[in-house]
Amino acid sequence: MKEIINSNLKIIMAEIEVLQPGLFSSIQDLGRFGYQKFGVPHSGVMDRYSMRICNMILGNPQETAVMEITMQGPELKFSASAYICICGADISPKVNSEEIPQDEIIEIKAGDILKFGGLRNGFRAYLGIRGGFTTKEVLGSKSWYEGITDEFRLKKGMLLEYDNRDFKDPDTFSALKTELDYLDSREIEVYPGPEFEKLSPNQKEEFFNTDYTLDQSSNRMAVQFNQELPNDLEPIITAPVVPGTVQLTPSGKLIALMRDCQTTGGYPRILQLSEKGIETIAQKRPGENIRFQKKEYPQL
Repeated sequence: MKEIINSNLKIIMAEIEVLQPGLFSSIQDLGRFGYQKFGVPHSGVMDRYSMRICNMILGNPQETAVMEITMQGPELKFSASAYICICGADISPKVNSEEIPQDEIIEIKAGDILKFGGLRNGFRAYLGIRGGFTTKEVLGSKSWYEGITDEFRLKKGMLLEYDNRDFKDPDTFSALKTELDYLDSREIEVYPGPEFEKLSPNQKEEFFNTDYTLDQSSNRMAVQFNQELPNDLEPIITAPVVPGTVQLTPSGKLIALMRDCQTTGGYPRILQLSEKGIETIAQKRPGENIRFQKKEYPQL
């Protein structure tokens, strides 16, 4: 634990020791923007709704970096007191072997150990801490991405610093209403993409009446599906893509690009996930079934 003296303010930089890293956990915020022309992905949390709820409960700015935890949680030891909150997927969180609730503030004491158990619902959980993680900012963001930041996932023995000023638990007298149905929903909202109208009427009908299963290879870069859509479309000239773009490959494979996706692509961009669509599919496990639900762009 480090002490930093700044004028009359004494700041204690506390540490979280990673005893076990879990499957894939990383520090993420809303991502980095303005660097796509250099080939730098947006990155950022897969489920922005859960991240924002977590920070709002803690009284942090909504963009404060959190820990994104995928399917299997880490084991973490706190060197000093803290207030934390866990939102999103339910991975059976416990402090010192005692189960704790989600979506509310939990007080942590020095030496406490946070660990996770079995996955109950959803796929990604978010651990926020009052004051935020003080990890290094690169290109305007604390989001980890391999090749851009020094780290891209938790490792055993890693130390994560957090601001341990004397944050008091506020008496807010307010309530926060959350809508968590999307964690269990199988309906994925999509809008027509730039090449959507090149699909035949039969292709469109088949697409929206097919259950798609997430492939085991799905990750933060892209979600792939086991089912194929018969395709005779020509590849397009390389064009910009963003998180949520749904591409159709020559073989008929569908690829839904996610937060760590590339910045350009040459496959037809037949659909674009809504923000809620990205968040919903981010909470689906490989092997789960989804169905795409077409939305129309609002009239201006």
